[in-house]
Amino acid sequence: MTIIYCYDAYCNWCFGFSPVMQKVNENFSRRFAFEVLSAGMILRRNLLHLRATADYMLETCKKVEAVTGVVFGNDYLWHINNSSDSDWHPDSEKPAIALCILKEYFQDNQVALAADLQHALYGEGRDLCDDEAYRHLLHKYIIPEKEFYKKLHSKEYKEKAHQEFALVKQLKVTGYPFVLLQISASKLYQIANGYTDYDTIVKRINDVIGHL
Repeated sequence: MTIIYCYDAYCNWCFGFSPVMQKVNENFSRRFAFEVLSAGMILRRNLLHLRATADYMLETCKKVEAVTGVVFGNDYLWHINNSSDSDWHPDSEKPAIALCILKEYFQDNQVALAADLQHALYGEGRDLCDDEAYRHLLHKYIIPEKEFYKKLHSKEYKEKAHQEFALVKQLKVTGYPFVLLQISASKLYQIANGYTDYDTIVKRINDVIGHL
């Protein structure tokens, strides 16, 4: 059985949900496998400068902090509050490619890897469209830099990321974060659609397991 977490590196509600998902992973990793899929929320065909969504993002960040208790870092908020001076053009593709690569090295650490990517953006204010945003993670996980960056710009791993985007659509995901419990190839149960607290997720998991 597998818990499938559909997220996007640029989804701030996913950042708020990250502590919940990490706790689920910590407490259920002996019972379930965990798989993280990138959703491709912002892609090149509708790519905009940060200032186009800055006001909306600022209000959403306030809501996320109030509901979830996470804190957005000052370096990230600088870009939101000074969007006209920012050079950011958010795009989900590169962090999705990076996650595909990182998952190959640490298949059992997918939830933590996704959390690290989001912390890099929202906690530390790193531009995930910049190659340098990932270098500290290569040091943390002792991943060969030359090998990682070659894969980051390869057609193969770009295709892997887009396959994940397609799979998320196939799963009929309507918003993020989104979590499914897969019992078999044909049986999947939704246990989170949007931010969901830990106790609610545990209850839903137990309800599914109890009816098997």
